[in-house]
Amino acid sequence: MKYISVCTDAGIDTLAAVASDIWYEYWPEHIGADQTDYMVNNFQSKQAITKQIREEGYLYFLIVAEGKIVGYCGVHPEEQNGRLFLSKLYLYASERGKGYAKASMQFLIQLCKFNNLRAIYLTVNKYNDLAIRAYKAAGFETIDSVETDIGDGFIMDDFIMEKVLG
Repeated sequence: MKYISVCTDAGIDTLAAVASDIWYEYWPEHIGADQTDYMVNNFQSKQAITKQIREEGYLYFLIVAEGKIVGYCGVHPEEQNGRLFLSKLYLYASERGKGYAKASMQFLIQLCKFNNLRAIYLTVNKYNDLAIRAYKAAGFETIDSVETDIGDGFIMDDFIMEKVLG
């Protein structure tokens, strides 16, 4: 497996297309088509990803296995509090259950160690049982619960989970 850092316009184009494919494959049945459209347009589009990378300090990686893109992740190192925010870790449905998420977590742990960060944290939809089970299996604990108004009448109802690194 390898992780390709996304920083060029071409890379961002690829990432936005992958993100759209994965989101429309999974989220409409969980949050509805309208909220999926809103979130893809506002958080997963080329414009949103470009801003996150170039203005907000996010790092994005395409996850590649067996010569093909199987997913992507987006993180934000937060040196001031010693943590890495795992904003996005998504795999195509056909690639889940193959150990790629577990391998990606090891990659992120190494990224934390390299940057002297003590923990990884994330938000996860309270009803995304598949992801919650995977994060718990990876050593994450639920530390809080939040409801975030993301605009246009949409709410993200999430748990905040954290993995403290040893």
